[in-house]
Amino acid sequence: MLDEKSIQKRAVVAILLAFIFFLGYDHFYLSKFRDTNQTIQTNKAPSVEASQTKPIIEDRLKERSNITIANVKSDIFDLKIDEFGRISSFMLKENIYKNEDGEFTNLIDPTLNLMPLEIRFSDPKLNDLAFKTKYEASVDELDVTSKPKTITLTQNLGELTITKIIKFYPTGNYELDVKLSKPVSYFITPGARSNVAVDGYTVHGVLLRDFNDKSLEIIEDSDLKNETKRYHNVDIASAFDRYYATLFYNFEKPFNVVLTSQNKTINQTFIEANGDFKIYGYIGPKNHKILNDINKELIDIIEYGWFTFIAKPIFWLLSAIYNYVGNWGWAIVLLTILIKIILAYPTYKGMVSMNRLKDLAPKMKEIQQKYKDDKAKMQIHIMELYKKHGANPMGGCLPILMQIPIFFAMYRVLLNAIELQGAAWILWIDNLAIKDPYFILPAIMGLSMFIQQKITPTTFADPMQEKIMKFLPLIFVFFFVTFPAGLTLYWCVNNIISVIQQYIVNRIFKSKKALNEGNKQ
Repeated sequence: MLDEKSIQKRAVVAILLAFIFFLGYDHFYLSKFRDTNQTIQTNKAPSVEASQTKPIIEDRLKERSNITIANVKSDIFDLKIDEFGRISSFMLKENIYKNEDGEFTNLIDPTLNLMPLEIRFSDPKLNDLAFKTKYEASVDELDVTSKPKTITLTQNLGELTITKIIKFYPTGNYELDVKLSKPVSYFITPGARSNVAVDGYTVHGVLLRDFNDKSLEIIEDSDLKNETKRYHNVDIASAFDRYYATLFYNFEKPFNVVLTSQNKTINQTFIEANGDFKIYGYIGPKNHKILNDINKELIDIIEYGWFTFIAKPIFWLLSAIYNYVGNWGWAIVLLTILIKIILAYPTYKGMVSMNRLKDLAPKMKEIQQKYKDDKAKMQIHIMELYKKHGANPMGGCLPILMQIPIFFAMYRVLLNAIELQGAAWILWIDNLAIKDPYFILPAIMGLSMFIQQKITPTTFADPMQEKIMKFLPLIFVFFFVTFPAGLTLYWCVNNIISVIQQYIVNRIFKSKKALNEGNKQ
């Protein structure tokens, strides 16, 4: 039978190894697939069924045109409407959204074969006619910098006239009224997700929210395999990548969504409609403040995976600190300090427990030797020893257990927060959303972990366990080298504070021990 001390040691190693496993698994594999069917289990997500009717989805490259019939601009974006009544370009004008080449970011990628406000039909003849007939615009220029303004687009298909009345707002949201001269079934899309921030460790695809219980379902790119599915009772349909989204929403009346695949690479999102139809839309960054100002319910499109219930309050707190200090880097530092203060007491108890266990190691060894042939008596005497000296064999595990969900929540927040895009901290860190260009923070983090190991009391009897623990700093540095600087900053500050805490506890414990020994003499 294993003694309690062996259980404690193995538990610590198991927790740390699990921590590393999930960190690597999330980074290299899990994020690609984990949210694919991430319906919240306690709720019912939008109901789904195979769709019998679907829009014509063959490649429309031959209908692409450089002809623009209207331009809409504000302080933060310039958009173009093409001859087929679609938003063919949406250029973000703010410097923080520039790409690595210093160019402004366009959220409409024509190679993804689907543009916002595009209408398609199931009838091949009508669909073909629609992509050969130009729209007419009521105005060719619209400036919505100071207030929302409306543009009307009209397409005459002979027996059918389509009118799109669009009210654009300065922040990238809009109201859409579609009016038909006679009832006809059709499909309209919020557009394909942007192709700006697509990577291997964040989720990109389509997010749907249920109208009644507000549960979410994420259908990741390539999840549909030559399928077409209909989702009922939806109030948000968002096509998104790491930082940006294009979406339709209606919190007054739900709608049905048809998802279909294109060349097995992306999901195409369409809203079913018949005759006149009204809906609201948005194109732009998944920025909390912008979305909250439009409608607080839109914040749900920022989704953090398994730890959303922790991540959302963490981001709220991080934002509150940022609003006070005006710097996202210092906000991360202060939030880390606050979290360490909240966890200070269990951390202190865990550190004290580790010191006591190390101090009791010689007595533990004596008991093990004395009762090596009687495991039952060994356990009884060991438990009496723990009780007498106030030692808890699992005390050192508690702080680690409490930090794991917080770390992963911070991981998802700092990985997905577009607010960090272009946000500087100090000196060489001029963008917290990308990796440290000189790898200084990962190096400091690894060094702090090494120092923490050196001053943390351990009593490993198994040489293999000891070797694994010694390699932990290198393993963590390996993972964090490519992580955003904001995330590395959090873990770096966390480690430095832990080193300080451990040093103080060690001094206190040493002083108390010396005092007790002096009193005995």
